Amino acid sequence: MDFESIYKAYAPGVFRVCMGYTNDPDQAKDLMQETFIAVWQNLGSFRGDSNIGTWIFRIATNNCLKEVRRSQKNKRIQLPEDLPHIAEESQEQALNYLHRCIAELEATEKIIISLVLEDIPQAEIASIIGLSEGNTRVKIHRIKEKLSRKFKAHGQFR
Repeated sequence: MDFESIYKAYAPGVFRVCMGYTNDPDQAKDLMQETFIAVWQNLGSFRGDSNIGTWIFRIATNNCLKEVRRSQKNKRIQLPEDLPHIAEESQEQALNYLHRCIAELEATEKIIISLVLEDIPQAEIASIIGLSEGNTRVKIHRIKEKLSRKFKAHGQFR
């Protein structure tokens, strides 16, 4: 597979994962670009021990984690107190709300849920983040519960 094909196949997913971390389109584009620079530079040394997508998402998550460590020394995004009900909002607004909730998660939780949202199989997620499949499954369940509580607390689900 050549670089252009790889980029076309994985860039949208990498961008969405980066958005899950940053909730900032410009920063997500920068992180995506850094990811594909690393892919370009290291494509010749890719051994094929894993799926190329797993390798690319691993690079993306490492870039995101480095950026989080660099820029967010325990800084948390605060959700506004007067959030409107999603039932009355458009789907785009609902997604924006979801990204704000994801932005409040810890760094590892952000990457896990971002990969889940990309429909990456749990076994690959476990490989990307370096956890066992069982531990990954539990973390996914807990993250979903945490997000669900946030939505319920603001009257998003009835």
